[in-house]
Amino acid sequence: MNNYIEAAESVLLHTYNRYPVVFDQGDGVYLYDTDGKKYLDFGSGIGVFALGYNCKAYNDAVKGQVDKLVHTSNYYYNVPAIEAAKKLVKASGLDRVFFTNSGAEAVEGALKAARKYAWLKDGSNDHEIIAMEHSFHGRTFGALSVTGNAKYQEAFKPMIGNIRFAKYNDLESVKALVNEKTCAVIMETVQGEGGVYPVDAEFLKGVRKICDENDILLILDEIQCGMGRTGYMFAYQKFGVMPDILTCAKALGCGVPVGAFVLNEKTAAASLTAGDHGTTYGGNPLAGTAVSAVFDIFEERHLTDHVREISAYLEEKFDEVVEKYSFITGHRGMGLMQGLVFKGIAPGEAVKKLLEKGLVVFTAGTDVLRFLPPLIIEKEHVDEMLVKLYSVLDTF
Repeated sequence: MNNYIEAAESVLLHTYNRYPVVFDQGDGVYLYDTDGKKYLDFGSGIGVFALGYNCKAYNDAVKGQVDKLVHTSNYYYNVPAIEAAKKLVKASGLDRVFFTNSGAEAVEGALKAARKYAWLKDGSNDHEIIAMEHSFHGRTFGALSVTGNAKYQEAFKPMIGNIRFAKYNDLESVKALVNEKTCAVIMETVQGEGGVYPVDAEFLKGVRKICDENDILLILDEIQCGMGRTGYMFAYQKFGVMPDILTCAKALGCGVPVGAFVLNEKTAAASLTAGDHGTTYGGNPLAGTAVSAVFDIFEERHLTDHVREISAYLEEKFDEVVEKYSFITGHRGMGLMQGLVFKGIAPGEAVKKLLEKGLVVFTAGTDVLRFLPPLIIEKEHVDEMLVKLYSVLDTF
């Protein structure tokens, strides 16, 4: 394994501070490195592998499409993309889909749609977008511009203009920024990288009301919290609030790189038209097949119901963790997107020690240990995780 790591460091651009592990294969909720060591995965590739590893129905669908047709061009139709779009429309409650290759690209498309919507109303190019502090939407310029964390932006300024930042879950801070030039509000329904903060119901409903009253588009970023992770196919469905534009990715393809932005009919009819936006790979037959298979498996296995059941058990156990350790001040999240809040100890140190114990987890923000397991986990996997977690927390 060390030979692989040395080779990687000699040829890959050093944009990641990687942990010293080379994963080779996976099965169910477990990963195995090139030396054969077994790891319980409570990270799922940052929320991607919702179905776990080596899911036969998913694998068979994708392998079958590889042998049939991987790519053509968006100058032509393809059946897998059509079927995938139909299922995404049904699951989201929205109307029109544009497939991308990633979450950041989905955000880029959503921002362009919002700007075009406003431009068609008055022909001006000075519209403003309200984003949230401590948010994360991606690393491309548009997505980075609406990411509310200066450390990601500093070396790459200037960002795109006319972005204003409100405080998440503070409705008055949003109201203070709204003016006749505001064309959109973008936010995560559950903030991920910022520290696993779920939206407050009244805040989301209040922002929706502001948008309705001022013909402002509401963009909900569910790249990490969508696709069943919260116990709902999309987290906004818990609150009975609909976005004008949804962005999704990660578990949408469960490993095949694919994202999407999805618009309601009002927005789609008055924004992007032919020539305004495009992609070479987005929505090709391979990606469409993966998305379609994911939706089928979700439905067959009743995964959102399972997430609600197993996450209740996980939260009970986290209550016990919080009670036991003074340096853990609480936990928060929705469904199987959970975080333990540390005080006085860097959660990154826990990540390293847990990896040595054979448990994969991540951090979020500056003080949160983040858990994003495959949605197929059972109580026995939660119990196995807790044994490893306690063994590390006892060392602090």
